[in-house]
Amino acid sequence: MKYPIITQCPVCDHSLHAVKLECGHCRTTIENTFELSKLALLSPEQLHFVMTFLVNRGNIKEVEKELGISYPTVRGKLNDIITALGYDTRKKPEVDEKKVISMLENGEITADEAVKMLKNE
Repeated sequence: MKYPIITQCPVCDHSLHAVKLECGHCRTTIENTFELSKLALLSPEQLHFVMTFLVNRGNIKEVEKELGISYPTVRGKLNDIITALGYDTRKKPEVDEKKVISMLENGEITADEAVKMLKNE
């Protein structure tokens, strides 16, 4: 019987590392310290979400439908996974609406550019 690899020690909760690989066919064994994929760090629930996200080609509306969750929940789960993988989830900087309107009034930007800036695109 095969079990999914665990990445946290069940006793002290520190990170585990793989030290032995074995071929199931010829029983060749290789011992060393091996690095696990970052995806191995995700919980089963997070991994299920990632698989659903990929199968739906990143279409958040489809992920919402398939999992029966809201847009903010999808975004929250994505941020949690990004953080779990060791990446930064900083939000886009806030838009200074007064500055955008001033730029528009002064002819520095077009109306379309102003709309994009206000939508934070």
